[in-house]
Amino acid sequence: MTRTKTADPVVNEPEPEPEAETGTGTGETEAGAETGGSGTAAGEREPSRRLRGDPLVRVALAMTLIAALACGWFGHSYRSASGDDSLAYAADRDEVLAAAGQAIVNLNTLDHRSVDAGLKMWQDSSTAQLYDEIVQGRSRLKSDIEKAKTTSTAKILESALTELDTRAGKAAVIAAVSITIARDGGRPTTNLRRFAGQLTRTSAGWKLSALGQAPSGTP
Repeated sequence: MTRTKTADPVVNEPEPEPEAETGTGTGETEAGAETGGSGTAAGEREPSRRLRGDPLVRVALAMTLIAALACGWFGHSYRSASGDDSLAYAADRDEVLAAAGQAIVNLNTLDHRSVDAGLKMWQDSSTAQLYDEIVQGRSRLKSDIEKAKTTSTAKILESALTELDTRAGKAAVIAAVSITIARDGGRPTTNLRRFAGQLTRTSAGWKLSALGQAPSGTP
């Protein structure tokens, strides 16, 4: 009879107990962590100190600040110059327009009782071709006014420059003018006329160099 051998039961051996953590190990670990942390922060701050203390870095920062200030100054100067140019042009425009308006009024004002003075004012308000035309037709115009015994006065209703070249000393103007003509013993009549003129700058200021009836389509 064959006997079957039975394996001996496995005896569970007790597991070894974990070693108790000693205060010394923990303290060393924490101290190492703290030391490592402090060393890293110090390492990060130290290059920053060195950069700020580097003379080249200080010069670069100074040059950057100077460049920024220079850009601001040039920008301000440019804006100021542009503003000055605009103001200067506006002043020139107002001056030319005022001179044009006064000259047009002068050339449409004439009193038969003082024709010579009136025609002298015409000449003083004109230049170039227009001046020549007034001088050439002066005698005939004087005779006609004295015979008709008329007095004319003018008033600018609207005027505008259509061209202005201050460098060349040239300008163009259009104007709506109310002209009143009165005869001795008669009732005055008023009519509206539109003029287009050219102006030229002279040593005595801006004067009309041409004046005529504006085209019908002129506003």
